[in-house]
Amino acid sequence: MTISCLGENCRTQRWMRLALMLGAAYHVLFAVWTNLWPSHGFDLLGIPRPNHPMLWRTLGLISGFLGFALFLAAYDPIRHWLIVLLGFAKSVVATVIVAFSVSANTLPAASLFFVILDDLAWIIPYGAILWAAVRAHAGIPLSRSSPYSVEEAATIYQLSTGETLTQASRDRPLVLVFLRHFGCTFTRQILRGLQELEQQAQRRGATLVLVHMLKSGEEIGYLGDNSDVPRIADPRCELYRAFGLGKGGFVELFGPQVWWRGMIAVMKGCGVGHLAGDGLQMPGAFVFQDGKVTSSQPAHSAADLPNLASLFEDTSPSSSTIRVPFAK
Repeated sequence: MTISCLGENCRTQRWMRLALMLGAAYHVLFAVWTNLWPSHGFDLLGIPRPNHPMLWRTLGLISGFLGFALFLAAYDPIRHWLIVLLGFAKSVVATVIVAFSVSANTLPAASLFFVILDDLAWIIPYGAILWAAVRAHAGIPLSRSSPYSVEEAATIYQLSTGETLTQASRDRPLVLVFLRHFGCTFTRQILRGLQELEQQAQRRGATLVLVHMLKSGEEIGYLGDNSDVPRIADPRCELYRAFGLGKGGFVELFGPQVWWRGMIAVMKGCGVGHLAGDGLQMPGAFVFQDGKVTSSQPAHSAADLPNLASLFEDTSPSSSTIRVPFAK
């Protein structure tokens, strides 16, 4: 799903507006139907009429208010994502409650027909719009229509020591560790073991270099005693893109493996901090020497950590003109 953003103004696809308009129309019509003919639906499905029709009418009115809110959200789904979240939450909760009640034989199976029309049908489009909103608000907008090549980026980006990547890689190999945002529990895990990671690089005759997404100098508060480690500031994620690291999809960022490893990291005391960088950006590790990538280890999930032993075993040369789409 492609989203074009300029600051906080994001252009979304037409289907999002159409889905919200249809959802809004349905909920308003449902409110009218349940209040003018409260028993009609029950009679059609052969379900006993409710003992308290006012409760049914009240639920219809709530649906109507949600419908008018969805009409508002349809004009700008990304900006009004909270309304979409409300509709999504209502659909999920109602589906779970009715499904549980039917399985417990406290509601007739025909009640599922209401759930399919009123809730289940809207979960996927609302969820897709919410994911688009996450990408729009948590991601850093593109600053270039096409990414730099590795060679181009290496002559532009400088280490905290003042050398460009190309210059620094002439004396000895560089182990470039591209971090996720500093609030990520996996980034915090890397920082806790940073001295060991640096020693592993030194034993292989290489220099460890961290690449982060904050402005130069803002990372010092997160590094603590490790503020002497060479690093590169890449607040526009242009260097990430040049090395082939794009934005993660839902599975890469929130898949079962990420949750499992994340819980382990939290239990080990790594914790979770506030968003400090692009929350969608994928990490990775590379060996960079003489202006070229000699070994690469792009992450397949947000939970992947750099493995220097494996990284240095892979001595096959990599292309210096890696290009990757911005969004999957």
